[in-house]
Amino acid sequence: MQIRQLLLSQSSPQVMGILNVTPDSFSDGGRHNALNDAVKQALAMEAAGASIIDIGGESTRPGAPEVSVDEELRRVVPVVEAIRRESNVVISIDTSKPEVMEAALLAGADFINDVRALQLPGALEVIAKYKAPVCLMHMQGDPASMQDKPRYSDVTDEVKAFLLARIKACSDAGIEESKIMLDPGFGFGKTLEHNYQLLADLPKFHRLNKPLLIGMSRKTMIGQVVNKPVDQRLAGSLALATIAAQMGAHILRVHDVSETRDVVDIVNALNKYKK
Repeated sequence: MQIRQLLLSQSSPQVMGILNVTPDSFSDGGRHNALNDAVKQALAMEAAGASIIDIGGESTRPGAPEVSVDEELRRVVPVVEAIRRESNVVISIDTSKPEVMEAALLAGADFINDVRALQLPGALEVIAKYKAPVCLMHMQGDPASMQDKPRYSDVTDEVKAFLLARIKACSDAGIEESKIMLDPGFGFGKTLEHNYQLLADLPKFHRLNKPLLIGMSRKTMIGQVVNKPVDQRLAGSLALATIAAQMGAHILRVHDVSETRDVVDIVNALNKYKK
């Protein structure tokens, strides 16, 4: 098993292309369920500028039902194997289930992107066993109930405290801290106000000394501001990607790879002239 290395930098974010092999994801559910379609989309995103392909076999949209381990394995593992045969692109797996993590890593995936921050039994042990990089995300509640009146005294402080606790849990389990990335979890158990407060406070998360993965593409935090449906949120997504890139995000998780790659190139050009 080979783990491909990510070269992460605050000055030039990596673009992570979203590949949902689910029937019910909020933006592109059902579009890439067929194996050939999934591989074609992954290769197209790589050609458009994605250095990471994030494969998800279970929707984590608000209100999403759980998927069985067997069903998630059926959706995800053949896609990982097929992409790996065609490309050396970095593959991440968006899952919380340790059985899926292990199978995906053995099939050729490179790191785990977990919305539950390795809280399910056995997840910490899988990451420690395979020495795989992992992204820990904050979520209040679970997908089925997370948007049911989320509350915080101070959203930024509470999200940071949660992530620090999960870093410690990883360290206690034998996971190297150099393998850990963090995601504040935009849209996961947060109101509109919470999301934009987190975005305004993004520089504070750099104090945790871990790479930041930021996912805001096409989310409700855009739709509520511009009053547009999911398929008309490109401009808003690019605006947020620009802000996140300027604030030092290391990875931008997006649906629209080519356009986001342009954003990154423009931000990089500007950064050359900053003193």
